[in-house]
Amino acid sequence: MPNILADSDDVGALATFIGYVRNDQGKVRGMSLEHYPGMAEQEVGKIALEAGQRWTLQVIQVIHRVGKLKPGEQIVFIGVASAHRTDAFAACEFIMDYLKTRAPFWKKELGCDGEYWVEQRQGDLERARRW
Repeated sequence: MPNILADSDDVGALATFIGYVRNDQGKVRGMSLEHYPGMAEQEVGKIALEAGQRWTLQVIQVIHRVGKLKPGEQIVFIGVASAHRTDAFAACEFIMDYLKTRAPFWKKELGCDGEYWVEQRQGDLERARRW
């Protein structure tokens, strides 16, 4: 896990989120994550910038992996540090909601019965609309 607080002593709260590849009761052998190179990194930067404009934050770090991953491996890390927990929690949740709906990443589950693209969920869109 990255040390996102290395350069800050004004932090009173750190909120993190780590997303993993689920096994889904033995149905998933792995996942392949693809992205639009250049555009994905740019969109992640825009999402982080917007979080920094909405809340008072000292540090924002987002790491999103691509390629083939196995169940139990990390897909995404979000770390947000602020003086107060309210800003850190809200910004972390906002970033994840926007990554799920705005960033050009695509997931293909590699299951025991074949491969299929993971469709965007209506619940993810509804969560993002809250912001």
